[in-house]
Amino acid sequence: MTTTAAESYILFELAGTAYAIASRDVQRMEMVEHVTPVPNAPAFVEGVVFSRGKVVPAINLRRRFGFQATAFDLRTRLIVVAHADRSVGLIVDSAREFVSIPADAIQPPPETLAGTSGRYLKGVATADDRVILVLDIGGVIDAPET
Repeated sequence: MTTTAAESYILFELAGTAYAIASRDVQRMEMVEHVTPVPNAPAFVEGVVFSRGKVVPAINLRRRFGFQATAFDLRTRLIVVAHADRSVGLIVDSAREFVSIPADAIQPPPETLAGTSGRYLKGVATADDRVILVLDIGGVIDAPET
C-alpha cells in the first residue's frame, strides 16, 4: 500500500463554498482595510492595497468567479500570494483554517465545471465530510477576463 504526501492548504470561503489554496503559495493573510480603485482595470480587479510597504494588486474573487460582489466586513480577508515573481492579493469572504490534503485525494474538476469555473480549479477534494474546490493560482491570476 502506497501513500502520498499530504500538502498543507489554507481554506477560505467564497459565496458559501469552501476553497483551498496551497500554503506554499501564500505569503500572508490580512484584513482588508483600504482598497484604492484603479481606472480602466478589469472588473474583477478591486484595485490596489498597501501591504507591508508594497503596493499589491487586489483581485476580488467573487467578481472573478462571476458571483455578486458584497460589502467587505470584519471577516473579509486579503490572501497575498506569490505567482510568477510577483505578489497578488485575493479578496475572499473569510479565511481561518488550515488542512492537510493528500495529493491523491484531489480529483480533476468534473466536466460540468469545464467552463469558466473549471479554468480556475486544480481539482476537487473532500476533507472532514466537506467538498473543497482547490484553486489553480495561475488560472485565477493569468486567465483573460471573460
